[in-house]
Amino acid sequence: MTRLLLIRHGESQVYVDGVVGGLATCNGLSDLGRRQAAALRDRLAETHEFDPVDALIASTLPRARETAEIISPAIGNLPVVEDEDVCELHPGEADGMSYDDYVAKYGWRDMEANPDLELSPGGESIAAFHRRVGAALTRIADAHPEQTVVIACHGGVVDVGLRTLLGLGMVGGFDLYTENTSVTEFVLAPATERRPTRRWRLVRYNDAAHLAGVG
Repeated sequence: MTRLLLIRHGESQVYVDGVVGGLATCNGLSDLGRRQAAALRDRLAETHEFDPVDALIASTLPRARETAEIISPAIGNLPVVEDEDVCELHPGEADGMSYDDYVAKYGWRDMEANPDLELSPGGESIAAFHRRVGAALTRIADAHPEQTVVIACHGGVVDVGLRTLLGLGMVGGFDLYTENTSVTEFVLAPATERRPTRRWRLVRYNDAAHLAGVG
């Protein structure tokens, strides 16, 4: 059975600093973010609930890569394979700006009302982000048939995973808050006589039980 386990990164330093953190300025996890990732590592070392894991993939943003490196010892010390296509939405010129400066310069952009609107010049739209991430998750699953793949990624990637793999709309319909280092699991269910085509099923969303007491 093909399994995709999407893990949102731990709390990032750019979040603490209140800035838009893209490829140019993301500088990894905060102290709390490292504790969150360590809590997940310790949980997995005890429960072995992911075993066996065949591949560990991370977005190229340092906050996701660092999360993957922290949990790797609990899932077989797998090497971290970076994949830019599972990065968060690329912000363009807004990369590194404070949230207040971003709003002052570009105003509030209702990207859900207009999925083709870029976050800032040179950045991605929701539509482009959805296409990129959806294609990446499909590609990764196709490359690992009947295997388990752990992907350290982002809240937006989890959102697109839900929408793409479950056949939901690109935008609208539900509001999510995906916890840092939470686990979202999909399995590709086998075909049956009643359902002759394989389809993705959601096993769990936002499983963050290991964060109890972390702070």
